[in-house]
Amino acid sequence: MAELATIARPYAEALFKTAGNDVNGTAQWLDALAVVASQPQLQQFAGNPKVTNQQVYDVVSDVVRVQLPPSAQNFLRTVIENGRLAALPEVARQYREMRNAQSGSSDAIVFSAFPISPEQLGNVSQALEKRFGRKLNLTVQEDTSLIGGIRVVVGDEVLDTSIRARLEQMKVALTA
Repeated sequence: MAELATIARPYAEALFKTAGNDVNGTAQWLDALAVVASQPQLQQFAGNPKVTNQQVYDVVSDVVRVQLPPSAQNFLRTVIENGRLAALPEVARQYREMRNAQSGSSDAIVFSAFPISPEQLGNVSQALEKRFGRKLNLTVQEDTSLIGGIRVVVGDEVLDTSIRARLEQMKVALTA
């Protein structure tokens, strides 16, 4: 995995330097490309020696769900020509880290047993930002195995207030 990170770093740094004031816009199309590039079927297609770079480009640009600006099209062509399509998810991850470092924020994933309304998410966001001491970019994922409550992952920190976690704590306390 370290090799992929090493390969991705120059691409992420170059994108970040050239993004200028459109750091968030670049992040949107880069994330969309990363989702497409992470698909095993696309990796297999791109790895076929009979497939041309233009064919790979056409497939990716047709599948991606956002309109790619000219800079994104050039970036995608460069990545494909250099055989680095598999590194795109890592490029996107490193780019987000640079963007977050610049803005003083962090990415956070909120796992919830049930859907969270926008109003509830706003309240959760305020409480979490106060708890972690920085602005958070929240992403919500449903996980019914939590039974209730939420589990928040911010980098390497985890805040687990789920029913499942409390039941596990009770189990440990009762068996000790």
